[in-house]
Amino acid sequence: MAKHKKQQYEGVVYSTAEDFDYSPFGELATQETLPNQQQQLRVGLDRKSRKGKVVTIVEGFKGQESDLEVLAKHLKQKCGVGGSAKDGVILIQGDFKKKIIDMLSADNYKVKGFGG
Repeated sequence: MAKHKKQQYEGVVYSTAEDFDYSPFGELATQETLPNQQQQLRVGLDRKSRKGKVVTIVEGFKGQESDLEVLAKHLKQKCGVGGSAKDGVILIQGDFKKKIIDMLSADNYKVKGFGG
């Protein structure tokens, strides 16, 4: 069985520009984290592709991954459950929609609920 190599220049086929400089996806400029008052977060529940188990989703975070991880850790500790954070989305195991909305509102985030 052959191992698949990850393509180094993903998405780039060919460029005729003489001043073209390929910058790998991981080396993009990091985005500054917005203050809490400017964050517009959405909190909802999801069951899809999770074998019927409920997960609380917090999405819409704008900023660095390290700040997202800190917020996720804070929410997981307050709820006393596990979860994960990546790509601007925090997943918290269980139905904690109301509790998370209250916690984020107390921390001056703009929060809206969605879904059931």
